[in-house]
Amino acid sequence: MNRAQQAQAEVNRKRVVETAARLFREDSVAKVSVVDVMTEAGLTHGGFYRQFASKDALVQEALNQALDEHQERLDAIRDPADAEGLARFLDNYLSEVHRESLGDGCPLAGFAGDIATPGADADLRAEFAKGIELYVEKLGDTTAVATIVGAMILARATAGTELSDRILREARASFNDEAPRVHG
Repeated sequence: MNRAQQAQAEVNRKRVVETAARLFREDSVAKVSVVDVMTEAGLTHGGFYRQFASKDALVQEALNQALDEHQERLDAIRDPADAEGLARFLDNYLSEVHRESLGDGCPLAGFAGDIATPGADADLRAEFAKGIELYVEKLGDTTAVATIVGAMILARATAGTELSDRILREARASFNDEAPRVHG
């Protein structure tokens, strides 16, 4: 493969990973096929296995891509004691806009259902756990992460109802803006 072909292969691979990260969050890993990803990326599915060893390998890269995308949002919180950054992050995270933005939404909420299945790949679970730790590091509290991610999953599951809006409101109200702890 010459340099131009290698460069194009890298561009294609990046497009496939970004497309998969979006589609998996929109519809789930289980429902989205390799053909779906490749078609959405504008490529033939025949080239998939030249780029990836398996769908599991793509899922892991897609999860990492999604976590990288969200790192910037997390970086808005300078440290767990940054009340202003925390409040801004919580307002954005626990919003109707985020609830409706499945494809570029939180990777923890987007991938949790697939990773929670008994047959989930151990390496993928390990990467997911690292993602949780990134959120814990910024929020300073495991309970806070569980609260926001759980609230987002429930709000999405009940989207279009008053219950969904209430879940977001009450999850947000459960936080004291001066500290990342959930009121007990």
